[in-house]
Amino acid sequence: MSSGDIRITTVPHYLAEHSTPDEQNYVFAYTITIQNHGSASVQLLSRRWLITDANGKVLEVEGEGVVGEQPNIAPGAVFTYTSGVNLATPLGVMEGSYRLVKQDGSEFDTPIAPFRLSLPNLIN
Repeated sequence: MSSGDIRITTVPHYLAEHSTPDEQNYVFAYTITIQNHGSASVQLLSRRWLITDANGKVLEVEGEGVVGEQPNIAPGAVFTYTSGVNLATPLGVMEGSYRLVKQDGSEFDTPIAPFRLSLPNLIN
């Protein structure tokens, strides 16, 4: 089992109803799907995010699990969750990694490819 056995997809959404652009507050939700293509179960232990806004400000977020869970993901199984982030700009990028543990107790990191947070139809 390696990070190549874990597939991560991201789908970001701008939440206009929760945003206040006049106050430089742009709220985004993102849905993450984690697929286990390996032959053994894994447990998600922790996450690490680097969140960069259009001003170049970087916020690093680390913590246990995701949305209050440390899910076990069986072979062939999928775990999906939705979370959110506030930015001071209408454009940003998130990337990071998950720390997973195999059944034998060995841990490994799986990268989360950068994905864009932006208002719909934003031209840059």
